[in-house]
Amino acid sequence: MTKRIPLIARDLKRLYTGFLIAAVVLFVVCSLLTGFNVMTLIQNGDAFWKFITEDFLPPALPKASRIPGVLSSVLVTLALAMSSTTVAAILAFFVALFGSEKVSPFPRCAKFVRGFATFLRNIPALVWAFILFSSLGIGTGVGFVALCITSFAFMVRAFVETMEDVSQDCVESLQAVGATFPQRVAQAILPSCLNGFLSWFLYCVEVNIRASTIVGMVGGGGVGLTLFSYIKSFRYDIALSIILLIAAMVIVVDQITSRLRKEILK
Repeated sequence: MTKRIPLIARDLKRLYTGFLIAAVVLFVVCSLLTGFNVMTLIQNGDAFWKFITEDFLPPALPKASRIPGVLSSVLVTLALAMSSTTVAAILAFFVALFGSEKVSPFPRCAKFVRGFATFLRNIPALVWAFILFSSLGIGTGVGFVALCITSFAFMVRAFVETMEDVSQDCVESLQAVGATFPQRVAQAILPSCLNGFLSWFLYCVEVNIRASTIVGMVGGGGVGLTLFSYIKSFRYDIALSIILLIAAMVIVVDQITSRLRKEILK
């Protein structure tokens, strides 16, 4: 009699089964709490596909006189993401120096710095845009500040974690010979952490390219505002062309930044 050898260990199989059951139960509970009904979605599927095929497809180009304006808004979105990320990275670097207990000259303040960054990071850029919209009005200023706040908070935590992973031997050696805080940062922290900083910066650029489009739709300027104007005027075919343009822009930026990160981390 041949003995069957299971492809997956019994304990691991039980664990996967437990996760599956928990996911199904969680889905049912969330559906009941939110009033979501799968059958309603299936019944309205025809209306959805009719809307897509008749209103969105095929994509159409805006008037020739408006094409330069659309392309200009794309460049504004790219500039918005790059500028906000750059300013946020510079500010985050100096704040992160005081957020790392191993580096900060005031270790007791490190927890407060990290807590403040966590608080800012937990508020999405879209919410910041709504808050700033009432005071700054429509324009790229809203998008810049909203993206800058969220990027700053994210990179403070990322930079702090990068500094925490640095070996303390070099820092302690410099401290033992009487090096000042700026000298320890320049001679030990920057050479060891620069690649990590640049990698996080490029990742944040990727995130902000997408986020700047969403923020732009609520008044932050750029291609998001242009897209929203066509959606409000029910020109969904032109809106689809802009969506495809945004998708192409995001893919190109992702490919470039991913390759740069791989080169940096080599």
